[in-house]
Amino acid sequence: MEDWKQKLAALTGNHTTQIDATPTQASPTPPKRKQRTGVVYSTNPQYSYNDAHDSEPSTLPPQQQKLRISMERAGRGGKTVTIVRGFVGNEADMLALCKLLKQQCGIGGSAKQGDIILQGDHRTQVCEKLKSLGYSQTK
Repeated sequence: MEDWKQKLAALTGNHTTQIDATPTQASPTPPKRKQRTGVVYSTNPQYSYNDAHDSEPSTLPPQQQKLRISMERAGRGGKTVTIVRGFVGNEADMLALCKLLKQQCGIGGSAKQGDIILQGDHRTQVCEKLKSLGYSQTK
């Protein structure tokens, strides 16, 4: 294997036989410039770039949550869904509440964009379950 390297070095006039075979790896963190928002370039020497921070709001206790339960059929191919809106908190807590409601009611559903979407018309059942969990301001 070293033979072809020596022949190549002789042809190119480079007499070093040490060739680094380890490939360089890309850094695992993205460059800071991609995290900047709002400014492309600034001539102000004292200007500091704002890094993008997507901080989720902290989850309110169940007694302070104002959840609204509604039923929709429009735009879903005629399928009826129960939607729980108004949850204030992080994504993990919303997904946990969605999973609990699905298990308690024995139905399917998902949590998207701050809404908990449950299959079928289960407004009264979902309202009772939420009130038993401590969500007292549920309508």
